[in-house]
Amino acid sequence: METSRKKPTIYDLAGLAGASPSAVSSVLNGTWQKRRISRSLAERVMRIAGEEGYAVNVQASLLRREKSNIVGMIIPKYDNRYFGRIAEEFETMARARGLFPVITCTRRDPELEFEAARELISYQAECLIATGATDPDRIASLCKSAGVQVINLDLPGALAPSVVSDNFTAAQQLTELILHKCDSDPGSGGALHFVGGRLSDHNTAMRLRGFLTAHESRGIAVPEHHILATGYSADRAASALERLGPAHPLGLFVNSTISLEGVIRWRSSLGAAQSRLRFGCFDWDPFGSFLPGNIGMVEQDVPRMLDRVFELMASRTLSSECQTVPCILRKFV
Repeated sequence: METSRKKPTIYDLAGLAGASPSAVSSVLNGTWQKRRISRSLAERVMRIAGEEGYAVNVQASLLRREKSNIVGMIIPKYDNRYFGRIAEEFETMARARGLFPVITCTRRDPELEFEAARELISYQAECLIATGATDPDRIASLCKSAGVQVINLDLPGALAPSVVSDNFTAAQQLTELILHKCDSDPGSGGALHFVGGRLSDHNTAMRLRGFLTAHESRGIAVPEHHILATGYSADRAASALERLGPAHPLGLFVNSTISLEGVIRWRSSLGAAQSRLRFGCFDWDPFGSFLPGNIGMVEQDVPRMLDRVFELMASRTLSSECQTVPCILRKFV
């Protein structure tokens, strides 16, 4: 009976390559460049490892190419139509350009974001797209120290180019639409309530500014207690509205479809009064058009935003400029 071939060891490969075991180990685990091992030796070790059937680390195999063609993206959530669409279209557009996309979800956790960026760099990603990152400048510093291009998407940073939606203009337009509809319903006028988001978040801050500007243009003062910036949570949005009691609002600006879930849950508790509620949402979901009382939604132009990202990627710009992309206002009235 023929016995199976024994798996080669690093020492076997070292003898065949005429190199030290530590040098072979560095080639196989992808750290050969840091040790200033020559490319010719690295390629010889890789060739012999392949011939001998030795399993090779992905990082090490990248030395066979001058470029990895890997582009990485971090996103905060998968279960959100906006971020889900960004991930899907980014993957399609990257592949059409001969690039290999790697996408990971970091759940709005700054430590997970940093860890993901570090791992993508270790796999020799040529560019990292930081989408909705909570600390984009920390990621940009890491990438720049490693010589990796980085571009911010959705939320801007100060140390790398950014592509964001025109949150201010779209929020102002949506607010004006809701106010106009509320004007036609006697007894439902006055200031709207702003629901969801975090005031420390750039996008929320710009949307709130647009919301307030639309009120100011009508001479309407917005009381501080009308700003229910409860974060991106359906439960917290519903709880904040429930605490308003009988004097509940009849006009709402909802800052995301995540918060909208909580709004709809709260709305179902209003009984007959729910028929008078009017709201609009800064986020887009086709199902939203079927919700009673929904005046309109803001759709962020994902294809156009990603076009800008790939243009920046191709130009390898070092500028930290922020490009603003107009949104699409979907009206349901």
